[in-house]
Amino acid sequence: MTLFKHLLKDKIAALSLGIIVVTVVVGIGAPLFAPHDPEEVNMNLRYAASSWEYLLGNDHLGRCILSRLIYGIRPSVLWVFVALALCILIGAVPGFIAGYFRGKTDAVVMRICDTMISFPGYVMTLAVVGILGVGLENILIALVLMKWAWFARVIRTSVMQYAESEYVKFSKASGVRDIQIIYRHLVPVTFAEIAVISSGSFGSTILQVSGFSFLGLGVQAPAAEWGMMLNEAREVMFSRPEFMLAPGLAIMVVVSAINFLSDALQVALDPKLRTSHNKLQGKEVA
Repeated sequence: MTLFKHLLKDKIAALSLGIIVVTVVVGIGAPLFAPHDPEEVNMNLRYAASSWEYLLGNDHLGRCILSRLIYGIRPSVLWVFVALALCILIGAVPGFIAGYFRGKTDAVVMRICDTMISFPGYVMTLAVVGILGVGLENILIALVLMKWAWFARVIRTSVMQYAESEYVKFSKASGVRDIQIIYRHLVPVTFAEIAVISSGSFGSTILQVSGFSFLGLGVQAPAAEWGMMLNEAREVMFSRPEFMLAPGLAIMVVVSAINFLSDALQVALDPKLRTSHNKLQGKEVA
């Protein structure tokens, strides 16, 4: 059974995958799906209730909340995914090198990673923002600087499990170059673990970026971002709580879908967990 078929067989995983796919498609095609300009100000519609023209109502500047929610997918989800992918690519190089060569190479690489990890993540992010200024791009730069070392350590641990395998030793004895061994033999077997770890980190990274935007350190007005939309609706959180509902639910649904999909990936890619999961489902059906 392929990975995709296994995910479709799990109803929660299939639903989560559908939510993520729809979110990505809508975010990429935001100009096609958004009914209005997300930055168009109309003070006559300030805090207007939902209507057929504005399904989710209007914010404090009369802007369409639905349109801003759709455009907010880009910084809140898509750009976070790009930053996370960059973290993995940067961390993969020292991770594979340290896990494969070991010895002094491993010691040097891991000491560099330990130095980076020793800095508290939020403190380092605030320091980068203080130096470079507020803005989404600076938050993402801080996240890359903060997370690449963590991914390097995780990938290194995964590589070390397979670096002493018989087929790797045979390849070395046959004179195959180290780079070819890493590319042909180690990357495929460690890909599953890296995918699971990365998907698990994706949801928490979305929350971090939204949190910094909520504090005014991320995306700046008039651009749309879910965390910033929560901050803008904070003024009327008691009198008009529905204005915080849309961005709050969007963050909760997307992050929950990512976490559920991450769990399903772990089950699908780990034979032991898959067997236990199938037995548990069998008992529930019985």
